[in-house]
Amino acid sequence: MAIYRADPDLHFLSLVDNTDLDLLVSLLIRDPQDGNARVAETLTSTDEYKQHAPDHQRYWPSVAAELQTFGANSLVSLFRGGQGVPYREVLCDACDKMKVNYNKNATTENIELNMLLKVLENSLAKMSEQDLRELAKEMQVEISNPTPQLMLMAVQTAIRSSGFAAYRMTTMLVSILAKSLLGRALPFGAYVMLTRSISLLTGPVGWVLSSAWLAADIAGPAYRVTIPACMLVAWMRQKTQCQSH
Repeated sequence: MAIYRADPDLHFLSLVDNTDLDLLVSLLIRDPQDGNARVAETLTSTDEYKQHAPDHQRYWPSVAAELQTFGANSLVSLFRGGQGVPYREVLCDACDKMKVNYNKNATTENIELNMLLKVLENSLAKMSEQDLRELAKEMQVEISNPTPQLMLMAVQTAIRSSGFAAYRMTTMLVSILAKSLLGRALPFGAYVMLTRSISLLTGPVGWVLSSAWLAADIAGPAYRVTIPACMLVAWMRQKTQCQSH
């Protein structure tokens, strides 16, 4: 059984509602490709899960512990008394796998955003001019003749100046992740600020996300959990921060 390692980067999960936590729980306990239970998961065998699921907030430390132990697995580390590794270590390992350019001294939130910007950057390179115009409109970026480089710079600038821009970007990308990987939609309220996310699911952003899972699978099954899990955590963090303001 996984034992939660006190982790300041995951403590905010105590504020996340059950609908959002259920996306993370589903990813941790089942392989979305065949729906079967993950061989390495231990969450469903805990008393907390048996007693309280799907009221995940009642046992969020157990959910966090499961993610920490999957991270230890991806790092080829041995568990120490049932504990995994801190979330930040899981995140940086996932970023290294995805070849994300990030500062190891940056905040955890900024490293998460760098991961998502990497996915966006890869997607922009595959978009047509019309795709770029639609995405600019979606992201509320004012560029008359958008190019991949200009779009990325504009999104980066918007994120630096507005926390809501960061939430908008993470919601767009994670809505695609949830649909393409888990076959699930984000809670309806998440789409209030998004008008085209559903049509983007089958476009270039969706292709890049799918290729990320395939590439991660080559290195080992743990990355198929930790990479999307970090993106889900990044989205929940942005949502929680926006709700607190």
